[in-house]
Amino acid sequence: MDAAARLPLGLYRRLSADARNWQILALGGLFTLSWLTSDFGVSLESLACACAGAFAAQLIGTALVNWRAGKPLMAGFEWKSAAITALGVTILLRASEPWIWAAATFTGVGLKFLIRVNAKHVFNPGCIGIVAMMLILGQDVWVSPGQWGQAPLVAGYALALAALTLSSAKRLDIALGFLGGFAAVLFARAAWLGDPMAIPMHQMSSGALLIFAFFMITDPRSTPDSRAGRILFALAVAGLAAWFIIGPNQRGAPLMALAALAWLTPLLDRLVPARKFEWRKAPAPPAPLPFRTPTEQAPAMTRTKTTGDKRRVA
Repeated sequence: MDAAARLPLGLYRRLSADARNWQILALGGLFTLSWLTSDFGVSLESLACACAGAFAAQLIGTALVNWRAGKPLMAGFEWKSAAITALGVTILLRASEPWIWAAATFTGVGLKFLIRVNAKHVFNPGCIGIVAMMLILGQDVWVSPGQWGQAPLVAGYALALAALTLSSAKRLDIALGFLGGFAAVLFARAAWLGDPMAIPMHQMSSGALLIFAFFMITDPRSTPDSRAGRILFALAVAGLAAWFIIGPNQRGAPLMALAALAWLTPLLDRLVPARKFEWRKAPAPPAPLPFRTPTEQAPAMTRTKTTGDKRRVA
């Protein structure tokens, strides 16, 4: 295989070595899609503020953890996690002032370091950052539900699905479980009440729902480790999110539901244990030594010059 043919394979392997690489690429593409297709979408200013808050919190948290452990302050600095939080918050959040994006990401990443169970953070950083700002600041903060047109939304779903499929995180089950459960409740209610099916279809056609389903509820570090646990968790969040829409008409219903049910993750990990997820793939075990035949393993025979005895030479 020549160098030109090996390049795409090598690039794919490098990207797949860490699941966050695909997430950053997909979120970057969705940011660009929103920036190009919506007059009321994202902005470079909001992205810069979100990055400032996320990276500041990640730096402070990493330094404090390493200081307590007696390690170099910046050892293990996870800039990719901060970038994912910043991109997700920028795409979803709308606010009256630029500093709110920085406050949301700083709060979310900060809580990742503060609230942990069994070495896993309980809340998804982007989700809890947005929810905290909505609860504290009220009408000055909102989630943009329909920020793209129909064709860009389809392209966004394709991009998100491809990223999650190619990613080593393997969390497509929880994304499909949530979307399936959420759609089932909305369509069943419409059928029961005799409402036109256009209503639940419109509720499902949301850019915010896309980001939530593929990049928030699928976070491997704040969702159950086992597949059974993830499906149960997804259905619980879907049911509560649908109730928030049907009942109190809560703003940002999926985000509120995920934040409210985050405590289920450590509970399900305890009830249905599984191997804990790590962002980077474990290194491959060393290759076994080549098999040697008994003839190859036997040392050579030689005769000493002085006595003539046969001795083995190692």
